[in-house]
Amino acid sequence: MVKQSQINTHLPLMAIMSLFFLWALAHNLNPILIPHLKNACKLSDMQSALVDSSFYLAYFFMALPAGFLIKKIGYQKTIVMGLFLFSLGAFLFYPAASFVSYPLFLFALFIIATGITFLETAANPYVSILGAPESASQRLNFAQAFNGLGATLAALFGSTFILSDNSGTALSVRIPYLIIGLVVFLVMLVFIKLPLPEAPDNQNSNKEGFSLKRLLAYPQLKRAIIAQFFYVGAQVGIGSFFIRYCVAQLQMENAEAALYLSVALFLFMIGRFLGAALLKFISTAKLLLIYSLVNILLLVFVILSHGALTVYALMATQFFMSIMFPSIFSAGINGLGADTRFGSPLLIMTIVGGAILPLMMGSISDISNIQNAFVVPLVCFGVIAWFSTNLLKEKLS
Repeated sequence: MVKQSQINTHLPLMAIMSLFFLWALAHNLNPILIPHLKNACKLSDMQSALVDSSFYLAYFFMALPAGFLIKKIGYQKTIVMGLFLFSLGAFLFYPAASFVSYPLFLFALFIIATGITFLETAANPYVSILGAPESASQRLNFAQAFNGLGATLAALFGSTFILSDNSGTALSVRIPYLIIGLVVFLVMLVFIKLPLPEAPDNQNSNKEGFSLKRLLAYPQLKRAIIAQFFYVGAQVGIGSFFIRYCVAQLQMENAEAALYLSVALFLFMIGRFLGAALLKFISTAKLLLIYSLVNILLLVFVILSHGALTVYALMATQFFMSIMFPSIFSAGINGLGADTRFGSPLLIMTIVGGAILPLMMGSISDISNIQNAFVVPLVCFGVIAWFSTNLLKEKLS
Protein backbone atom coordinates (compact mmCIF):
# COMPACT_ATOMS: atom_id res chain seq x y z
CA MET A 1 0.00 0.00 0.00
CA VAL A 2 1.39 3.40 -0.96
CA LYS A 3 1.31 6.63 1.02
CA GLN A 4 -1.79 8.75 0.64
CA SER A 5 0.18 11.75 -0.57
CA GLN A 6 1.63 9.83 -3.51
CA ILE A 7 -1.62 9.27 -5.43
CA ASN A 8 -5.03 10.84 -5.80
CA THR A 9 -7.60 9.19 -3.52
CA HIS A 10 -10.57 9.47 -5.91
CA LEU A 11 -9.76 6.42 -8.06
CA PRO A 12 -8.97 4.13 -5.10
CA LEU A 13 -12.18 5.21 -3.36
CA MET A 14 -14.20 4.39 -6.48
CA ALA A 15 -12.49 0.98 -6.64
CA ILE A 16 -13.39 0.34 -2.99
CA MET A 17 -16.95 1.44 -3.67
CA SER A 18 -17.24 -1.21 -6.39
CA LEU A 19 -16.88 -3.81 -3.64
CA PHE A 20 -20.13 -2.56 -2.09
CA PHE A 21 -21.85 -3.50 -5.36
CA LEU A 22 -20.35 -6.99 -5.39
CA TRP A 23 -21.25 -8.02 -1.87
CA ALA A 24 -24.76 -6.63 -2.37
CA LEU A 25 -25.25 -9.24 -5.10
CA ALA A 26 -24.51 -12.05 -2.64
CA HIS A 27 -26.56 -10.52 0.19
CA ASN A 28 -29.63 -9.93 -1.94
CA LEU A 29 -29.64 -13.25 -3.72
CA ASN A 30 -30.45 -14.81 -0.34
CA PRO A 31 -34.14 -13.76 -0.45
CA ILE A 32 -34.26 -15.39 -3.90
CA LEU A 33 -32.52 -18.53 -2.65
CA ILE A 34 -34.79 -19.00 0.34
CA PRO A 35 -38.08 -19.73 -1.50
CA HIS A 36 -36.18 -21.63 -4.21
CA LEU A 37 -34.34 -23.92 -1.78
CA LYS A 38 -37.48 -24.18 0.37
CA ASN A 39 -39.21 -25.87 -2.56
CA ALA A 40 -36.21 -27.83 -3.86
CA CYS A 41 -35.17 -29.18 -0.44
CA LYS A 42 -38.68 -29.38 1.11
CA LEU A 43 -38.01 -27.02 4.03
CA SER A 44 -40.17 -25.33 6.67
CA ASP A 45 -40.00 -21.53 7.15
CA MET A 46 -37.74 -22.09 10.16
CA GLN A 47 -35.39 -24.39 8.21
CA SER A 48 -35.27 -22.07 5.20
CA ALA A 49 -34.24 -19.21 7.52
CA LEU A 50 -30.98 -21.14 8.07
CA VAL A 51 -29.87 -19.64 4.73
CA ASP A 52 -29.64 -16.31 6.55
CA SER A 53 -28.22 -17.88 9.70
CA SER A 54 -25.32 -19.63 7.93
CA PHE A 55 -24.55 -16.44 6.04
CA TYR A 56 -24.67 -13.96 8.89
CA LEU A 57 -23.05 -16.16 11.52
CA ALA A 58 -19.85 -15.71 9.53
CA TYR A 59 -19.87 -12.03 10.44
CA PHE A 60 -19.93 -12.86 14.14
CA PHE A 61 -17.13 -15.40 14.01
CA MET A 62 -14.90 -13.79 11.36
CA ALA A 63 -15.15 -10.01 11.94
CA LEU A 64 -12.56 -9.88 14.75
CA PRO A 65 -10.10 -12.14 12.86
CA ALA A 66 -10.58 -9.78 9.90
CA GLY A 67 -9.77 -6.81 12.14
CA PHE A 68 -6.58 -8.46 13.38
CA LEU A 69 -5.71 -9.34 9.79
CA ILE A 70 -6.03 -5.67 8.79
CA LYS A 71 -3.66 -4.76 11.61
CA LYS A 72 -1.15 -7.42 10.51
CA ILE A 73 -1.22 -7.18 6.69
CA GLY A 74 -3.16 -3.97 5.96
CA TYR A 75 -6.40 -3.08 4.21
CA GLN A 76 -5.38 -4.04 0.67
CA LYS A 77 -4.23 -7.61 1.36
CA THR A 78 -7.28 -8.19 3.58
CA ILE A 79 -9.50 -7.11 0.69
CA VAL A 80 -7.70 -9.51 -1.66
CA MET A 81 -8.16 -12.35 0.85
CA GLY A 82 -11.86 -11.51 1.14
CA LEU A 83 -12.33 -11.54 -2.63
CA PHE A 84 -10.65 -14.95 -2.87
CA LEU A 85 -12.95 -16.49 -0.25
CA PHE A 86 -15.98 -14.83 -1.84
CA SER A 87 -15.19 -16.42 -5.22
CA LEU A 88 -14.42 -19.81 -3.62
CA GLY A 89 -17.79 -19.91 -1.88
CA ALA A 90 -19.60 -19.00 -5.10
CA PHE A 91 -17.85 -21.83 -6.95
CA LEU A 92 -19.00 -24.28 -4.24
CA PHE A 93 -22.59 -23.69 -5.33
CA TYR A 94 -21.96 -25.85 -8.38
CA PRO A 95 -21.41 -29.13 -6.47
CA ALA A 96 -24.04 -28.15 -3.88
CA ALA A 97 -26.67 -27.80 -6.61
CA SER A 98 -25.50 -30.91 -8.47
CA PHE A 99 -25.93 -33.07 -5.36
CA VAL A 100 -28.92 -31.07 -4.01
CA SER A 101 -27.13 -30.88 -0.68
CA TYR A 102 -28.64 -28.30 1.67
CA PRO A 103 -25.74 -28.60 4.17
CA LEU A 104 -23.26 -27.92 1.34
CA PHE A 105 -25.32 -24.88 0.28
CA LEU A 106 -25.11 -23.59 3.85
CA PHE A 107 -21.34 -24.22 3.95
CA ALA A 108 -20.87 -22.39 0.63
CA LEU A 109 -22.88 -19.46 1.95
CA PHE A 110 -20.71 -19.38 5.10
CA ILE A 111 -17.54 -19.21 2.94
CA ILE A 112 -19.02 -16.43 0.79
CA ALA A 113 -20.00 -14.51 3.91
CA THR A 114 -16.53 -15.01 5.43
CA GLY A 115 -15.04 -13.34 2.36
CA ILE A 116 -17.58 -10.53 2.51
CA THR A 117 -16.87 -10.07 6.24
CA PHE A 118 -13.23 -9.39 5.36
CA LEU A 119 -14.35 -6.94 2.66
CA GLU A 120 -16.82 -5.08 4.86
CA THR A 121 -14.47 -4.93 7.84
CA ALA A 122 -11.88 -3.28 5.61
CA ALA A 123 -13.98 -1.23 3.18
CA ASN A 124 -16.44 0.48 5.53
CA PRO A 125 -13.86 2.16 7.78
CA TYR A 126 -11.53 2.74 4.81
CA VAL A 127 -14.19 4.87 3.09
CA SER A 128 -14.98 6.65 6.37
CA ILE A 129 -11.43 7.62 7.32
CA LEU A 130 -10.14 8.63 3.89
CA GLY A 131 -11.38 12.19 3.97
CA ALA A 132 -12.75 14.82 6.33
CA PRO A 133 -14.35 13.31 9.47
CA GLU A 134 -17.37 15.64 9.25
CA SER A 135 -18.29 14.24 5.82
CA ALA A 136 -17.71 10.58 6.71
CA SER A 137 -21.45 9.79 6.96
CA GLN A 138 -22.12 11.36 3.53
CA ARG A 139 -19.17 9.51 2.00
CA LEU A 140 -20.22 6.16 3.43
CA ASN A 141 -23.85 6.68 2.42
CA PHE A 142 -22.69 7.42 -1.13
CA ALA A 143 -20.53 4.27 -1.15
CA GLN A 144 -23.44 2.25 0.21
CA ALA A 145 -25.59 3.52 -2.68
CA PHE A 146 -23.60 1.15 -4.89
CA ASN A 147 -24.74 -1.55 -2.49
CA GLY A 148 -28.30 -0.52 -3.36
CA LEU A 149 -27.57 -0.87 -7.07
CA GLY A 150 -26.22 -4.38 -6.52
CA ALA A 151 -29.30 -5.24 -4.47
CA THR A 152 -31.66 -4.11 -7.23
CA LEU A 153 -29.84 -6.06 -9.93
CA ALA A 154 -29.58 -9.14 -7.69
CA ALA A 155 -33.37 -9.39 -7.48
CA LEU A 156 -33.72 -9.06 -11.27
CA PHE A 157 -30.86 -11.50 -11.85
CA GLY A 158 -32.30 -14.03 -9.40
CA SER A 159 -35.87 -13.84 -10.66
CA THR A 160 -34.70 -14.32 -14.25
CA PHE A 161 -32.17 -17.12 -13.78
CA ILE A 162 -33.21 -18.87 -10.56
CA LEU A 163 -36.92 -18.45 -9.75
CA SER A 164 -37.94 -18.84 -13.40
CA ASP A 165 -37.06 -22.54 -13.02
CA ASN A 166 -40.19 -24.39 -11.88
CA SER A 167 -38.64 -27.85 -12.08
CA GLY A 168 -38.43 -28.14 -8.30
CA THR A 169 -34.65 -28.76 -8.43
CA ALA A 170 -31.71 -26.64 -7.29
CA LEU A 171 -29.81 -26.82 -10.60
CA SER A 172 -30.71 -23.33 -11.75
CA VAL A 173 -28.37 -21.74 -9.18
CA ARG A 174 -25.23 -23.27 -10.70
CA ILE A 175 -24.60 -20.89 -13.61
CA PRO A 176 -25.51 -17.63 -11.78
CA TYR A 177 -23.10 -18.39 -8.93
CA LEU A 178 -20.43 -19.61 -11.34
CA ILE A 179 -20.62 -16.23 -13.11
CA ILE A 180 -20.44 -14.38 -9.79
CA GLY A 181 -17.42 -16.45 -8.74
CA LEU A 182 -15.57 -15.65 -11.99
CA VAL A 183 -16.33 -11.92 -11.76
CA VAL A 184 -15.17 -11.74 -8.14
CA PHE A 185 -11.99 -13.66 -8.97
CA LEU A 186 -11.18 -11.18 -11.76
CA VAL A 187 -11.78 -8.25 -9.40
CA MET A 188 -9.38 -9.91 -6.95
CA LEU A 189 -6.66 -9.91 -9.65
CA VAL A 190 -7.25 -6.17 -10.18
CA PHE A 191 -6.93 -5.42 -6.46
CA ILE A 192 -3.66 -7.33 -6.23
CA LYS A 193 -2.07 -4.70 -8.51
CA LEU A 194 -4.17 -1.64 -7.57
CA PRO A 195 -2.19 1.13 -5.78
CA LEU A 196 -4.21 2.03 -2.69
CA PRO A 197 -3.29 4.96 -0.41
CA GLU A 198 -2.41 4.17 3.15
CA ALA A 199 -5.27 4.92 5.53
CA PRO A 200 -4.54 7.54 8.22
CA ASP A 201 -5.15 5.09 11.08
CA ASN A 202 -2.45 2.82 9.62
CA GLN A 203 0.02 5.66 9.98
CA ASN A 204 -0.86 6.20 13.65
CA SER A 205 -1.38 2.67 14.88
CA ASN A 206 -2.64 2.15 18.42
CA LYS A 207 0.15 0.35 20.23
CA GLU A 208 -2.13 -0.76 23.08
CA GLY A 209 -3.72 -3.49 20.97
CA PHE A 210 -7.24 -4.83 21.23
CA SER A 211 -9.14 -4.20 24.47
CA LEU A 212 -12.89 -4.80 24.62
CA LYS A 213 -13.13 -2.82 27.87
CA ARG A 214 -11.42 0.20 26.28
CA LEU A 215 -13.60 0.02 23.16
CA LEU A 216 -16.87 -0.26 25.08
CA ALA A 217 -15.88 2.83 27.04
CA TYR A 218 -16.79 4.77 23.89
CA PRO A 219 -20.54 5.43 24.42
CA GLN A 220 -21.19 6.08 20.72
CA LEU A 221 -19.65 2.71 19.79
CA LYS A 222 -21.54 0.80 22.48
CA ARG A 223 -24.91 2.18 21.38
CA ALA A 224 -24.06 1.67 17.71
CA ILE A 225 -23.30 -2.02 18.36
CA ILE A 226 -26.80 -2.49 19.79
CA ALA A 227 -28.52 -0.47 17.05
CA GLN A 228 -26.63 -2.17 14.21
CA PHE A 229 -27.53 -5.64 15.50
CA PHE A 230 -31.22 -4.79 15.39
CA TYR A 231 -31.00 -2.88 12.11
CA VAL A 232 -29.38 -5.77 10.25
CA GLY A 233 -31.90 -8.18 11.75
CA ALA A 234 -34.72 -5.95 10.47
CA GLN A 235 -33.22 -5.53 7.00
CA VAL A 236 -32.49 -9.22 6.51
CA GLY A 237 -35.81 -10.32 7.97
CA ILE A 238 -37.86 -7.99 5.77
CA GLY A 239 -35.90 -9.02 2.66
CA SER A 240 -36.05 -12.73 3.45
CA PHE A 241 -39.81 -12.80 4.06
CA PHE A 242 -40.74 -10.29 1.36
CA ILE A 243 -41.42 -12.79 -1.44
CA ARG A 244 -43.47 -15.09 0.77
CA TYR A 245 -45.44 -12.10 2.09
CA CYS A 246 -46.26 -11.01 -1.48
CA VAL A 247 -47.33 -14.54 -2.39
CA ALA A 248 -49.58 -14.70 0.68
CA GLN A 249 -51.17 -11.29 0.10
CA LEU A 250 -51.50 -11.25 -3.70
CA GLN A 251 -51.50 -14.98 -4.60
CA MET A 252 -48.70 -14.60 -7.16
CA GLU A 253 -45.81 -16.81 -8.25
CA ASN A 254 -42.38 -16.49 -6.62
CA ALA A 255 -40.83 -15.10 -9.82
CA GLU A 256 -43.42 -12.31 -10.01
CA ALA A 257 -42.96 -11.50 -6.33
CA ALA A 258 -39.21 -11.23 -6.94
CA LEU A 259 -39.91 -8.41 -9.40
CA TYR A 260 -41.71 -6.55 -6.60
CA LEU A 261 -38.62 -7.14 -4.48
CA SER A 262 -36.47 -5.68 -7.25
CA VAL A 263 -38.59 -2.50 -7.24
CA ALA A 264 -38.33 -2.35 -3.44
CA LEU A 265 -34.54 -2.65 -3.62
CA PHE A 266 -34.50 0.03 -6.33
CA LEU A 267 -36.22 2.29 -3.77
CA PHE A 268 -33.48 1.28 -1.33
CA MET A 269 -30.84 2.42 -3.85
CA ILE A 270 -32.64 5.72 -4.53
CA GLY A 271 -32.87 6.23 -0.79
CA ARG A 272 -29.11 5.82 -0.46
CA PHE A 273 -28.32 8.44 -3.13
CA LEU A 274 -30.99 10.81 -1.85
CA GLY A 275 -29.87 10.24 1.73
CA ALA A 276 -26.28 11.16 0.87
CA ALA A 277 -27.64 14.45 -0.55
CA LEU A 278 -30.03 15.13 2.35
CA LEU A 279 -27.26 14.65 4.91
CA LYS A 280 -25.69 17.85 3.60
CA PHE A 281 -28.69 19.77 4.97
CA ILE A 282 -30.04 17.68 7.86
CA SER A 283 -28.14 15.94 10.63
CA THR A 284 -27.65 12.19 10.61
CA ALA A 285 -29.44 11.88 13.96
CA LYS A 286 -32.58 13.72 12.77
CA LEU A 287 -32.88 11.85 9.49
CA LEU A 288 -32.29 8.51 11.20
CA LEU A 289 -35.01 9.26 13.77
CA ILE A 290 -37.53 10.32 11.12
CA TYR A 291 -36.88 7.25 8.97
CA SER A 292 -37.10 4.80 11.89
CA LEU A 293 -40.45 6.26 13.03
CA VAL A 294 -41.85 6.09 9.49
CA ASN A 295 -40.86 2.42 9.25
CA ILE A 296 -42.59 1.65 12.54
CA LEU A 297 -45.83 3.10 11.15
CA LEU A 298 -45.44 1.21 7.86
CA LEU A 299 -44.93 -2.12 9.65
CA VAL A 300 -47.97 -1.55 11.88
CA PHE A 301 -49.96 -1.28 8.64
CA VAL A 302 -48.27 -4.40 7.19
CA ILE A 303 -49.21 -6.42 10.29
CA LEU A 304 -52.78 -5.21 10.74
CA SER A 305 -54.03 -4.87 7.15
CA HIS A 306 -54.37 -6.99 4.00
CA GLY A 307 -54.06 -6.59 0.24
CA ALA A 308 -51.88 -4.77 -2.26
CA LEU A 309 -51.42 -1.64 -0.12
CA THR A 310 -49.64 -3.67 2.55
CA VAL A 311 -47.19 -4.94 -0.08
CA TYR A 312 -46.52 -1.36 -1.17
CA ALA A 313 -45.99 -0.38 2.47
CA LEU A 314 -43.48 -3.21 2.88
CA MET A 315 -41.71 -2.04 -0.28
CA ALA A 316 -41.53 1.50 1.15
CA THR A 317 -39.67 0.26 4.24
CA GLN A 318 -36.68 -0.39 1.97
CA PHE A 319 -36.47 3.31 1.09
CA PHE A 320 -36.51 4.34 4.74
CA MET A 321 -33.95 1.68 5.72
CA SER A 322 -31.51 2.98 3.12
CA ILE A 323 -29.42 5.34 5.27
CA MET A 324 -29.48 3.29 8.45
CA PHE A 325 -26.46 0.98 8.18
CA PRO A 326 -23.91 3.61 7.03
CA SER A 327 -25.29 6.24 9.40
CA ILE A 328 -25.09 3.96 12.44
CA PHE A 329 -21.67 2.71 11.36
CA SER A 330 -20.13 6.17 10.84
CA ALA A 331 -21.63 7.45 14.11
CA GLY A 332 -20.24 4.42 15.94
CA ILE A 333 -16.64 4.84 14.80
CA ASN A 334 -16.66 8.65 14.95
CA GLY A 335 -13.88 9.84 17.25
CA LEU A 336 -12.25 6.43 17.70
CA GLY A 337 -9.00 7.45 15.99
CA ALA A 338 -6.54 4.55 15.92
CA ASP A 339 -9.16 2.39 17.66
CA THR A 340 -11.18 2.45 14.42
CA ARG A 341 -9.43 -0.75 13.31
CA PHE A 342 -10.84 -2.49 16.41
CA GLY A 343 -14.21 -0.72 16.61
CA SER A 344 -15.04 -1.54 13.00
CA PRO A 345 -14.90 -5.35 13.49
CA LEU A 346 -17.19 -5.06 16.52
CA LEU A 347 -19.77 -3.26 14.38
CA ILE A 348 -19.37 -5.82 11.61
CA MET A 349 -19.91 -8.60 14.17
CA THR A 350 -23.35 -7.16 14.91
CA ILE A 351 -24.43 -8.25 11.42
CA VAL A 352 -25.05 -11.56 13.18
CA GLY A 353 -28.45 -9.99 13.88
CA GLY A 354 -29.24 -11.17 10.36
CA ALA A 355 -28.71 -14.75 11.55
CA ILE A 356 -30.78 -14.55 14.73
CA LEU A 357 -33.77 -12.29 14.18
CA PRO A 358 -35.00 -13.87 10.90
CA LEU A 359 -35.09 -17.20 12.77
CA MET A 360 -37.44 -15.55 15.26
CA MET A 361 -39.56 -14.36 12.33
CA GLY A 362 -39.59 -17.88 10.88
CA SER A 363 -40.65 -19.34 14.20
CA ILE A 364 -43.49 -16.81 14.59
CA SER A 365 -44.58 -17.45 11.00
CA ASP A 366 -44.67 -21.23 11.53
CA ILE A 367 -46.77 -21.05 14.72
CA SER A 368 -48.93 -18.08 13.71
CA ASN A 369 -48.80 -16.37 10.30
CA ILE A 370 -46.36 -14.43 8.18
CA GLN A 371 -47.94 -11.05 8.98
CA ASN A 372 -47.32 -11.43 12.71
CA ALA A 373 -43.66 -12.23 11.97
CA PHE A 374 -43.12 -8.57 11.07
CA VAL A 375 -43.48 -7.63 14.74
CA VAL A 376 -39.77 -8.49 14.98
CA PRO A 377 -38.50 -5.77 12.58
CA LEU A 378 -41.03 -3.34 14.08
CA VAL A 379 -39.32 -3.71 17.45
CA CYS A 380 -35.93 -3.35 15.72
CA PHE A 381 -36.86 0.07 14.34
CA GLY A 382 -37.89 1.07 17.84
CA VAL A 383 -34.33 0.35 18.96
CA ILE A 384 -32.96 2.47 16.08
CA ALA A 385 -35.28 5.32 17.12
CA TRP A 386 -33.76 5.05 20.62
CA PHE A 387 -30.24 5.17 19.14
CA SER A 388 -30.98 8.21 16.99
CA THR A 389 -32.61 10.01 19.92
CA ASN A 390 -29.46 9.55 22.00
CA LEU A 391 -27.34 10.65 19.04
CA LEU A 392 -29.47 13.79 18.71
CA LYS A 393 -29.08 14.55 22.42
CA GLU A 394 -25.29 14.31 22.07
CA LYS A 395 -25.32 16.75 19.16
CA LEU A 396 -27.49 19.22 21.06
CA SER A 397 -25.50 19.03 24.32
